[in-house]
Amino acid sequence: MAPKQRTPLARSLRLAGILLVVTSLSACTALQRIIEIGRPPPMSGIENPQQIIGRHPVQVPQPAPVAAKHQANSLWRAGSQHFLQDQRAATIGDIVTVNISIQDSAAISNTTNRSRTAAEDTSASSILGYEASLSQILPTAIDPTSLIDLDSSGSTEGTGSIQRDETINLSVAALVTQVLPNGNLVVAGRQEVRVNFEMRELQVAGIIRPEDIASTNTIQFDQIAEARIAYGGRGQVSDLQQPRYGQQIFDILWPF
Repeated sequence: MAPKQRTPLARSLRLAGILLVVTSLSACTALQRIIEIGRPPPMSGIENPQQIIGRHPVQVPQPAPVAAKHQANSLWRAGSQHFLQDQRAATIGDIVTVNISIQDSAAISNTTNRSRTAAEDTSASSILGYEASLSQILPTAIDPTSLIDLDSSGSTEGTGSIQRDETINLSVAALVTQVLPNGNLVVAGRQEVRVNFEMRELQVAGIIRPEDIASTNTIQFDQIAEARIAYGGRGQVSDLQQPRYGQQIFDILWPF
């Protein structure tokens, strides 16, 4: 059985209903903002902190359980690097602070000039006595003394320049997710900060050496191998800085 086709009147009523719902929601928000004019923002009530991170418990990589070995008349812990316990990250699930301080600047300038001129002149005053018969083969009479006369000229000029200046100063706590066979640690961390309707995200990942970790359990970003550092944002401000979807599609498809 074929589906029932909606009449233009039904489609118009449906569209009007959707617009009415959207308008009502916007009006409620606007009305609430008008009511709060002159009042300080209300504070939230005290609730269970567990609701901040969600209903589901946090699951992160954890080290394999190790059975404790007790030694008689000894305060030294087997495998410890110091007399007291080492507080630096060493096993899966440990946390290490990554300090990111990037001050990158680059200036590149390139200029290319190229010019070429070529000329070719060929004559055949005698072609086995048949030079006079060329006028019967070719549409017009030719001059055997100047059969080929070529001249070409080319010129290319290019100029390019790049200027870049970047400064990032951030710190993020990363989690040890894997211990490689040679003892190096794979770390990964993510930080999100929301201010009003703008979300700032910082992500870092890479491979570090345990001996590069300072006594304060921190490591510099330039000591991370295969470092992957991303800093950006999403929200109203970031959305306004991007071209509209139609403009982006037009830029991709338009060949000129």
